[in-house]
Amino acid sequence: MKEEEIEKPQAMKIRQGIQDAMTHTLPEKEFNPDNIDLVEVDIELNNIGWEFHNYRILNLCDIHLGQWINPEYLDALVDYVNNLNYDLITLTGDYVSYVIDGYDTALAKSLSKLKAPDGKYGVLGNHDHWMGADKIREIFKNSDIIDLSNDTVELCRNNDKVNLAGVDSCTVCADDLDKVLAKLDDDYPTILLAHEPDFAKQSSQTGKIDLQISGHSHGGQFIVPGFETTPFRGPNSTKYPVGLYNVGDMVQYTSKGLGTNSFRIRINCKPEITIITLKNRNKKRIQIE
Repeated sequence: MKEEEIEKPQAMKIRQGIQDAMTHTLPEKEFNPDNIDLVEVDIELNNIGWEFHNYRILNLCDIHLGQWINPEYLDALVDYVNNLNYDLITLTGDYVSYVIDGYDTALAKSLSKLKAPDGKYGVLGNHDHWMGADKIREIFKNSDIIDLSNDTVELCRNNDKVNLAGVDSCTVCADDLDKVLAKLDDDYPTILLAHEPDFAKQSSQTGKIDLQISGHSHGGQFIVPGFETTPFRGPNSTKYPVGLYNVGDMVQYTSKGLGTNSFRIRINCKPEITIITLKNRNKKRIQIE
């Protein structure tokens, strides 16, 4: 889909003006790891090889740089991430909000600094398309991030493999799951990056996706204590707005994300960095001679 064909929100210029006003009136906001949820999730997969048992995937999403998150904050967050223990980084969309000019250089600088032993892989969100998908893809390229929008790669460790796949934003109708499915090796488990969590309804019905990782919802920016869910659910995040779900035979995980949209308020819903540890649910037999 061409950029000029993407339907952008009404009153885009008004939203851009509001973001500019927020950015310029925002008091200094420094990154503090105490204000972040470092969420560790163990996910068991039936057919994952032992070489990928305890494999750690760090996911970042919904940075929304320039709208409450400033370049200095993001740079310090990257320094924090680089000291964590993980094998691979995934990024699941919305790196900017309604303004990209003036933030593209800072975004590229921070994403370039991210270190990952097995690489960095990402997909785009709806805001990225509204602001210019080509610009974000160029930042990906210059930051050594592999764009998995409607594409797949194979992660290999000795004789074991995992399919890592991604779909582009379904909010702007840029997703092409059929293209992804045609490339998958069905003998190995598949992890899908999809910005919008409710895409799980479609991906789970294929019977070929084991785990979907998403963002988009910001956790509703308000989580009801004791229920660990949110009443505030936007388009494409009404069914699976926060946390872990079983959708048929597939596991869906929705991150609360890093930034916010419109309102800066988060209640019982800290920004999130997620580390997913893959587990083989079968007991490993030890041969005794």
